[in-house]
Amino acid sequence: MPQALGPAILTRLMLRGVVLTGLLALPACGPAEPPPPEPPRPVRASVAVSQPGGETVALTGQVEAAEEVGLAFRIGGRMIERGVNVGDQVRAGQVIARLEDSTPRDNLRAARAATAAARAALVQARNHYDRQNQLLRSGFTTRASYDDAVRRLQAAQSQVDASLAQENIAETTLAYTDLVADSNGVVTARGAEPGEVVAAGQRIVTLAREGGRDAVFDVPARLMEQAEPDPLVTVSLSGNPAVRTTGRVREVSPQADPVTRTFRVRVGLIDPPEAMRLGSTVNGGIRIGGVSGIEVPASALTRANQGPAVWVVDGQGSTVSLRPVEVVRYDAARAIIAGGLRDGEVVVTAGAQTLRPGQQVRVLGAAQAASQGTAGGAAR
Repeated sequence: MPQALGPAILTRLMLRGVVLTGLLALPACGPAEPPPPEPPRPVRASVAVSQPGGETVALTGQVEAAEEVGLAFRIGGRMIERGVNVGDQVRAGQVIARLEDSTPRDNLRAARAATAAARAALVQARNHYDRQNQLLRSGFTTRASYDDAVRRLQAAQSQVDASLAQENIAETTLAYTDLVADSNGVVTARGAEPGEVVAAGQRIVTLAREGGRDAVFDVPARLMEQAEPDPLVTVSLSGNPAVRTTGRVREVSPQADPVTRTFRVRVGLIDPPEAMRLGSTVNGGIRIGGVSGIEVPASALTRANQGPAVWVVDGQGSTVSLRPVEVVRYDAARAIIAGGLRDGEVVVTAGAQTLRPGQQVRVLGAAQAASQGTAGGAAR
């Protein structure tokens, strides 16, 4: 009969069974699997756009000729003819109007007759002087008679000179009965009708000379103070904004209008299109004040190192990086950045609270195509 097992042996056998049972229960161990990659975080973004500084101010004016003159007769009289009307094109040397010329023509005939009589008296005085000169040399006349002949000759010569001057005046006065255009242009107004008796200097027609057009505006004093020196003005037709050109300020009135308290400003148009006819209503725009910079939505701003920053999307890898920026102006809707950002870069506008540098993102909306286009341009 077998001997009974002692307590010590029994305890060792029980421990060995527990250990063996535990080893059999352990699963087979292999290499640890890597965690799954984090999906790109969806964000909304916007393209940074460069904006000129200040604000655009628009004014309404009209097109006028750079040089506009009133044509008038130099003498008075009854106007019997006016060969042009408003809107007619005229050329230099063209007769615009005529005065009745009967009186100036009679004055010219009288002046010519006086000249003929003076020349006849001059011939007589010269013959008398020649005789007295010969007699004085022969000793058959006195010195006083010779001196009297010299005086008569000089007086006759002076009378001829005066008569010739009167004849020239009469010829010029007769020529003044024709009003002649001094340059090419277009008639913009008339001041007298045929049959009227006009005075010397009275405007007969107004002529807009060729060679330039101005856009004329009435500018408030506030804009005069804020505008930059020699600004470039954009001018367009009020009825057709597609017809536009640019111009430079050519003339500024030194005194404000007593009623409107505005200043008359003339802008010389650079190569004005044909559609900008005289009298056309135009709009003029200039930018005043402010600074230029990159415009982004205000929601794109965040903070980094106690300063403003934005999250910039790298279009090649669709990753983000935190970029410190310099903000010069901002409001509830937008911010103007002067440094740290380039035109065309894509910045995150929504979903930036949980981003970290180098994290992959997925841009939602239209900014995604802009981001890919920016990346493609950089790659090229």
